[in-house]
Amino acid sequence: MHNSWFDEMEIDAAYVPIHVKSKELENAVASLKTLGASGWNVTIPHKQTIIPFLDELDPIAQKMGAVNTVVRLSDGRLKGYNTDGAGFVHSLEEVIGKKNKDQEVLLIGAGGAARGIAFALQHYGYHKLTITNRTVEKAEEIIDELGEGEAVTLEAAERTLDKFGILIQSTSVGLANSEFKLPLSLEKLQEGAIAADIVYNPLMTPFLLEAKKKDAKIVNGLGMFVHQGAIAYNYWLKQYPNTNNMIKRLTAELEQLV
Repeated sequence: MHNSWFDEMEIDAAYVPIHVKSKELENAVASLKTLGASGWNVTIPHKQTIIPFLDELDPIAQKMGAVNTVVRLSDGRLKGYNTDGAGFVHSLEEVIGKKNKDQEVLLIGAGGAARGIAFALQHYGYHKLTITNRTVEKAEEIIDELGEGEAVTLEAAERTLDKFGILIQSTSVGLANSEFKLPLSLEKLQEGAIAADIVYNPLMTPFLLEAKKKDAKIVNGLGMFVHQGAIAYNYWLKQYPNTNNMIKRLTAELEQLV
């Protein structure tokens, strides 16, 4: 994705995968800094453990305690960001616009992705948030850190489903290689609700297919994947790449896999 954007924007750069073992993380960060890398992405298992080797954190990354993007600033210092949640909000608003911030939001799941989405929703002005999870204590932890919202059981969320205008499925269930079981019944889903899933392979997850039967507006996970990368790209190069073309291209590729 990044290399395609470099070519499209005629930028002399390359995005390459580097496998770093946990015990080599500090040396890897120092090496990338010495080599003059403009920045890099960070994935599991280094999203938390890289923080001590950075000089500064963006406020959302600070709250989350997790970094997925590092930028080498003009003075050589390293700053950590987290673009996952922001990528989701960008993809959501690309489909539904920015006029739905007064809607009641139900976030299903309380893992790392949910955590990032919750903080980003708050940052971008979505303050009516309820989080539901099989282990409700994990949802409560995120709500406590946010300082607003509510954590409820799956059963309680299911009973009151008709009050939510936006539903976000943030767990890994529904991935092409996983067994899927709906986390809760969508029987009471309100007509015209917005249903989003962070999974992008398949594009139409069982959750989204079920929501579509209730005439919900659908937001698949591909936009989040593309926008979290585009936000990182913008941090590195101060240019926002063409996400529409990338989404169209990847949509076509994923549809061929069905």
